[in-house]
Amino acid sequence: HMSSSSYAGSAESDPPSFASTLVSAKLTIVVGDTHFSEEKKILVQSCDYFRALFRSGMKECQQEEIQLKSLRPRGFHIALAVLRGELPTLDEDDIVEAIECAAFLQVTPLTKYLTDLIDVDNCLLMFHTAATFGLMHLYRSAALFIRDMYGDLETEVKNTLPYELVTYIESLTPSIFVAVGAHVTCGVDETVHAASRTVCYLDEPGNNWKVLTDLPLAASTSMAGVAVLNNKLYIIGGVRGVHKQVVDSSFCYNVENNSWSRIPSPAQLRYNFSLVGVDGCLYAIGGEYERTVMSSVETFNVENGKWRFAAHLPRPAAGVACTKTMGRIFVCLWKPMETTDIYEYLPCKDKWQLVTTLIRNQSYGHCLVGHKDNLYVMRNGPSDDFLRCLMDCYNLTTGQWTSLPGHFANSKGSLFTAVVRGDSVLTLNRSMTLEYTVCDRNWKPKRQMKGFPRSGSVWTFLLRLPDTPKI
Repeated sequence: HMSSSSYAGSAESDPPSFASTLVSAKLTIVVGDTHFSEEKKILVQSCDYFRALFRSGMKECQQEEIQLKSLRPRGFHIALAVLRGELPTLDEDDIVEAIECAAFLQVTPLTKYLTDLIDVDNCLLMFHTAATFGLMHLYRSAALFIRDMYGDLETEVKNTLPYELVTYIESLTPSIFVAVGAHVTCGVDETVHAASRTVCYLDEPGNNWKVLTDLPLAASTSMAGVAVLNNKLYIIGGVRGVHKQVVDSSFCYNVENNSWSRIPSPAQLRYNFSLVGVDGCLYAIGGEYERTVMSSVETFNVENGKWRFAAHLPRPAAGVACTKTMGRIFVCLWKPMETTDIYEYLPCKDKWQLVTTLIRNQSYGHCLVGHKDNLYVMRNGPSDDFLRCLMDCYNLTTGQWTSLPGHFANSKGSLFTAVVRGDSVLTLNRSMTLEYTVCDRNWKPKRQMKGFPRSGSVWTFLLRLPDTPKI
């Protein structure tokens, strides 16, 4: 078992002899009594084990066939499927063998894929198996998921997991519900103590909203991009003043040290755009500039601090409904009033791909929420009724649409603030925080808590705060 730290550098810096072994070379891998054939290049790029092996100069480098003992064929088969860009459905046995393979061969894309699959049905299995094989990223991710659902899972956790694993879960901080006004502009007349210029969180045990931090004086949340990535809050651009003057400053809030820092703004200044964070990158999608609706998309790599342009949206769009689920990004585009097109962004191909189309009379999607392999589209009710929304569900695995029964109350846009935590969806307005539980693709009201004590629309998200009380 070769760890990812057993080598340094990248393929570009490898000696010619190493690079030459990878040119269009096929390799046969024998796992048990099963033979697999795959390009050396794919294996070396994606598996630290093979990368270290071919860098080592050992005799196996010259062989066209390599035997992998201590591994089972099904796990390796799943790994190859993921490396080819497939999205295999995994049962419990598959999960165990896939984790074993990901740990043994250090297959980063497989570890990511497994992490994206964590849900209430498999989280305990993922956690325990990842602990057994030492797959640390998956171990921590599954533990955080369990921590967020501990109220529902505590009995099962304590009855099935070893004491040290239970202790680890309980040592973690759960996600908490955070909100900030969506119309907070910036200017010389604002003061740092203005009540509206605060980011607040819901203290659930005390059922009360508390101040987390003040916004920087130069930050605006009005028509800005607001998103959380890797437990950091990003506020990008926006507008200020009655003439919608574009804001060219962007900020990052680090909860660990309770500090704000400036970050670069997108090359194309924009407002009324969608911002989503996935896999170490922020995506600024569409929006407006000087009252012109745009189709341009930019991505910000938080590691190197640089923006770059990505594939344009299929058509210009501002304020598009956008979500992420299972590590994938989806947007709703519409052609008023009947058609809702859902597109997925494919990072490996840098393209937007049409996933499905929903046609409903005088109705289109205003909000998109991802939970497991389901996309929930919230659309206006009959006769442009935004107080009672209808909801449709698209299952990414089966490709089937279903309509959720009944109407959903959307008082003051509460549904459009929906944030998923485990199997719960938290929504918010001034009068109440309403938690739904997602069960068999239906949303059922679970509990009510205190509303956000501000008027107007709000941005909502989840953060893990270092010093919050355990929920």
